[in-house]
Amino acid sequence: MEVLKKELCLEIIPGLEAAHFWMAIPLCSMYIMAVAGNCAVLFIVKTEPSLHVPMYFFLCMLAAIDLALSTSTVPRVLSFYWFNTREISFSACLVQMFFIHTLSAIESTILLAMAVDRYVAICHPLRHAAILTNTTTAKIGLAAMVRGVLFFLPLPLLLLPLPFCSSRVLSHSFCLHQDVMNLACANTTPSVVYGLTAILLVMGLDALLICISYLLILKSVLRLASWKERLKVFSTCIAHICVVLAFYVPLIGLSVVHRFGKDLAPLVHIIMGNIYILVPAVLNPIIYGVRTKQIQRRILNFIHIHNNRTAQ
Repeated sequence: MEVLKKELCLEIIPGLEAAHFWMAIPLCSMYIMAVAGNCAVLFIVKTEPSLHVPMYFFLCMLAAIDLALSTSTVPRVLSFYWFNTREISFSACLVQMFFIHTLSAIESTILLAMAVDRYVAICHPLRHAAILTNTTTAKIGLAAMVRGVLFFLPLPLLLLPLPFCSSRVLSHSFCLHQDVMNLACANTTPSVVYGLTAILLVMGLDALLICISYLLILKSVLRLASWKERLKVFSTCIAHICVVLAFYVPLIGLSVVHRFGKDLAPLVHIIMGNIYILVPAVLNPIIYGVRTKQIQRRILNFIHIHNNRTAQ
């Protein structure tokens, strides 16, 4: 049996090959928005002393993760659409797969940490400053990185010895574990079992703990005397809830497409993959920009200074 492991092919959209150049333009625009927005968040938090608190350090971690995740995938996709570089080496595919899954796991952990931050701030406000210090925040970020690497480094290692033959066309514009695994012409049970276990123990467990955190927050908020107080306190969680939804909804959608959408058109797989990579990276800075007055003020000051310089 001939083994083909040197190169894999990214999925094209049947019947729309001639439109690839134009289809890449909105993708490139979203990538530019993601880079600009997340770089702005990092810059504003760094230069605004009032934002040097755990919640916004966690936001900086999210921004750095989103920058890394989108940059590890989108430029390669744009190269494919604009220069027809459809083939990707097997080793490069495994490296990209590692970054996608590891960074997603780190982001999930940071979202859980932000939920805990909201829980402590609302349910135990007097202990918040003592429990979540800047040092503790840094340790949580390091633990999130170690957790992501330990859980998802085995994924490419399990695929490395497998033979790949027959079809070698991926169903996305980048490399995901289940997508690459399905191209192997050997027993993939260990890879399937480990991949499912890792997802459940990281993203699944994080999602469950985030829900529990918000149930406890809701219980505490409902104890307040008036509706105005309840709304005021719970409004501090709205931005985080939106960010959680922006991460988990595309993740669940992509998982459903992989599990039940084998007969769906290739366009659906490609769109869901791009949504999973880019939507959180684009939306997160917008959500926190709208909900945070300090960020709004910094952006407006920058625009005002820029306009004054242009006028001069």
